[in-house]
Amino acid sequence: MTKKLLLIDGNSIAFKAFYALYQSLDRFTNTSGLHTSAIYGFNRMLDKVLKEEQPTDVLVAFDAGKVTFRTKMYSDYKGGRAKTPSELSEQFPFIRELVNARGIKAYELPNYEADDIIGTLAKQAEQAGNYEVVIVTGDRDLTQLTSDKTTVQVSKKGVTELEKYTPEHVEKKLGVEPSQIIEIKGLKGDNSDNYPGVEKVGDKTALKLVQQFGTIANLYDHIDEVSGKKLKEHLIQDQDKAERARTLATINRDAPVTISLSDLSYQGDQLEQLTDFYERMNFKSFLSNLAVDDSDDEKNQFAAIKYETLTADNLSALKQFQDEVSFHLEMADENYHTSPILGFAIGQGNQWFVTNNPDLLQADIVKQLLTSPTIKKNVFDAKRTYVGLYRQSIILQNVDFDMLLVSYLLNTTNNSNDVGTVAHLHGFNNVKTDEEVYGKGAKRSIDTQSPAFLAHLVHKAKAIDALHDNMFADLDQHNQTKLYRDIEIKIAFVLANMEISGIKVDPTKLEEMGSKFTERLSEIEQAIYQQAGETFNIGSPKQLGKILFEKLHLPVLKKTKTGYSTSVDVLEKLAPDAPIVQDVLDYRQISKLLSTYIDGLLKVIHQDDSKVHTRYLQTLTQTGRLSSVDPNLQNIPVRTEEGRLIREAFVPSHPGWQIFSSDYSQIELRVLASITNDQNMQEAFREGEDIHATTARRIFGLASNDEVTPELRRQAKAVNFGIVYGISDYGLSKNTGISRKQAHQFIQRYFEEYPGVKKYTEDIVEFARNHQYVETIAHRRRYLPDINSRNFNLRAFAERTAMNTPIQGSAADIIKIAMINMADAIKDMRTTMLLQVHDELIFEVPDDELATVKELIPKVMDSAIKLNVPLKVESHWGKTWYDAK
Repeated sequence: MTKKLLLIDGNSIAFKAFYALYQSLDRFTNTSGLHTSAIYGFNRMLDKVLKEEQPTDVLVAFDAGKVTFRTKMYSDYKGGRAKTPSELSEQFPFIRELVNARGIKAYELPNYEADDIIGTLAKQAEQAGNYEVVIVTGDRDLTQLTSDKTTVQVSKKGVTELEKYTPEHVEKKLGVEPSQIIEIKGLKGDNSDNYPGVEKVGDKTALKLVQQFGTIANLYDHIDEVSGKKLKEHLIQDQDKAERARTLATINRDAPVTISLSDLSYQGDQLEQLTDFYERMNFKSFLSNLAVDDSDDEKNQFAAIKYETLTADNLSALKQFQDEVSFHLEMADENYHTSPILGFAIGQGNQWFVTNNPDLLQADIVKQLLTSPTIKKNVFDAKRTYVGLYRQSIILQNVDFDMLLVSYLLNTTNNSNDVGTVAHLHGFNNVKTDEEVYGKGAKRSIDTQSPAFLAHLVHKAKAIDALHDNMFADLDQHNQTKLYRDIEIKIAFVLANMEISGIKVDPTKLEEMGSKFTERLSEIEQAIYQQAGETFNIGSPKQLGKILFEKLHLPVLKKTKTGYSTSVDVLEKLAPDAPIVQDVLDYRQISKLLSTYIDGLLKVIHQDDSKVHTRYLQTLTQTGRLSSVDPNLQNIPVRTEEGRLIREAFVPSHPGWQIFSSDYSQIELRVLASITNDQNMQEAFREGEDIHATTARRIFGLASNDEVTPELRRQAKAVNFGIVYGISDYGLSKNTGISRKQAHQFIQRYFEEYPGVKKYTEDIVEFARNHQYVETIAHRRRYLPDINSRNFNLRAFAERTAMNTPIQGSAADIIKIAMINMADAIKDMRTTMLLQVHDELIFEVPDDELATVKELIPKVMDSAIKLNVPLKVESHWGKTWYDAK
């Protein structure tokens, strides 16, 4: 009988697990304050690998300490590595306890690394002849152990996505045989383990030499055959280093282990011990899975959830759900406005029903359940589900739990649109990702007739059901329940209705603009060719660079790896002195308008209603700002007249109606004035002053705002907005065209005039250092794991983010509150809210409601939240979106 030996590299997997969940470090602590992220991730790896490999024998090998035979050989081996974070080191004893509770042997050997233990036992198993060996590690060094009997699985992303190395895969990916990996390491050394190889020999040269000579020993036997005088000199000079590096890289496969293969029998979970361990770690999801995994007839947890296929004959069974139900609507693709519905799963607890027949949504009992205002619904992505059901003439009501939104609020990086991915982040592993079930890209295939499809839908619904208590508890702990219930879940339905309404676009107008832009593009093209003296591909940076810098001899401001830089910032600096450059900039701009906005919009106008129906991504940004996609209606250019003209095509749905726009004025600076409690800035806003002119007056020591020139105001505006982004004197000088010394003086004067802002920037960075996150006024969090990084660039970016996120995020909170209040205020009117573009709301208004709306909309927006300074809303209206500005 063939046995399967699973060997796990304990230290490397623990490190991978810790850093994979580093951004969620705050969330992974138990009631005793112990950090548990590495323990949690390690257990997820065990769940996956034990289930997939079904081993007969298992060992987790750990490093015994920093001193090994390698450090005695080379004292700087692994030197210079940062000290293991205390948040990780405190978890190692508990990882060992976990391993024991999972019925797995753990082992360490003084003077040797875990790699050597694994290499030795793998060799013994291969020699025994009746073993298949699987090694799981986070360290690619172990791929040297790959053989016909041994597969090495290396974690790629987190600890559950593993890349399997067989001898064929090693040769295909690395270009050498597994045994030659140490030869490459010998020649180039290893930066991560801090030992040098041959000077000037990197990856490419080492690979080329090993492919030519096979081994380091053979290379030096034929040193005269090496081409390149310098390379040969370095090889001869550093022969001792190469041989030492090869030895350091070589896993010792004859380590004096005191454990034998017969000691490694896999015992399986020690339920009482494991239950106690999960309870102490507060691993509620793992606890809930224990019962599933313990089923007598089936260890495969993906077959353990019982369900019935829903048909017309058993619909009455849904009557049992009187208080709460979890529901998942499966669609074929992301665009839920048009995507076919493939099926749905519904249920609660241990009662689950699933169907691949979307027509059953029309059954009375299903419609009554989904539209009931008293029965709570738990879903993944309420907006997507609402729109999908709306297309079936079903108005979803009383959504209590939106798993996607809650996950996003708990950590803004947890925003995958895949149920399985999000469920895994929160500890529910009893569900696969769509990629695992359907494949990805061109290989994606959904067989709705297969049992696997139905089971997948049930497991998605079960994940939603199983996680909502724990995730709500996490929201409470973060003081974010109010943010979820009062803002995020409400705005989801406001956005859904805006998306469904859509905005009418006049295709004839777009086509007219397209013709004019095409004609203008042709004129610019000919002007460029005339000035260049030849025709060329204007869209090719390489050809353009040759024309501008070699033929016309314009000054070279920047180079890239592939040649001259023709980026926008470079061209804008050259444009004042070279008309051809301005023509190139105009050419690029009009080309983009044609392709992205003229042709792009024409493609997405729905034939049924002549409207475009954008989708608002509620969980994309780190600040809580909404993003518009398919098409993006937030990025229609407004800085140029050609760009603004695109808005002429956006018109009301009915004759005798107006497009109405209301825009918050300088909302981020008003938020800044409020949360910093800076008296000077607050006074300017309370007095209705032009804040940029006031800042210019203060910085430049002028008597009144009347003395402020447009140029001084522009510079002050750059400081105002730059300060909250943590702008440096270098950045400010680049933005304004002043010297770095002047910029430094501007910033100093700014902080002298607005001392509350200076104190805020210092206090918020200090808060972030102590808590690893910052919050908005509505308690929206953004985690900043790099705030204490030793890397200056990472730390500086985190500090700037700490200053800016509460400002941008609070502005996002305010406009969301305004939209929720606005939807309620106009619910009995024909006026319709159509779009949100940053700080602007767009409506269509019948003429007979215009007088009311002119008063109502600014009033509702102004009162969205009470700051220490007044909010200000500016409104405009007209026959098109262009006219409403």
